[in-house]
Amino acid sequence: MIKYITLVLCLSFGLTSNAQTSYDGQELGAEVYAGFSNLGGAFGVELKHASILNKNFAVGPSFRIQRTWSNNLGMKTNINIWGPGVFAHARYRDMIFGGAEFQILRSPFNFVTFAAEQKKWAPVFLLGGGFCFKLGKHVRLNAAIFYDVINTKNSPFRSSYNFTVKNEAGQIVRVLPIIYRVTFFFPLGQSKEENTNKE
Repeated sequence: MIKYITLVLCLSFGLTSNAQTSYDGQELGAEVYAGFSNLGGAFGVELKHASILNKNFAVGPSFRIQRTWSNNLGMKTNINIWGPGVFAHARYRDMIFGGAEFQILRSPFNFVTFAAEQKKWAPVFLLGGGFCFKLGKHVRLNAAIFYDVINTKNSPFRSSYNFTVKNEAGQIVRVLPIIYRVTFFFPLGQSKEENTNKE
């Protein structure tokens, strides 16, 4: 598992150092997740620090922390899930974007068997895209759908999968590892373009 964390850190430092060569501003991203049912629920926050490259690309590190609880068949479980990650988003005309996100999350809970998981870390690799909007000068909204390529049994995103496949009898035979993501980005400081305009 150390190799995954090392990979995340190396990618993060690599993206940040490359961003310095073509710097066009920074953004702080925040995503809040909450889900509840009679069997349990989850509440989490993910923060992203984006270095903007040539207005069209945003890359940087991320960090997620999530509290999950369940009461399956009378077995109560409460766990904290956390871990670092990296991401890269390509934007087109402030309308649409596509991206990839990799995270390594400490998640000692199997969301298939609802029991303790021997593997304590869950690698997550998300691919997807969606719409991006400027909600004024100081806020950008990303609304997207992502596919969890790895889909490990202890991935905390399993409780957020919203797409299912049913058989002829209407029974669910498969749950697709697809999730909705809504993230707000806030600019930090001034971009290169704003500084040039002032001069």
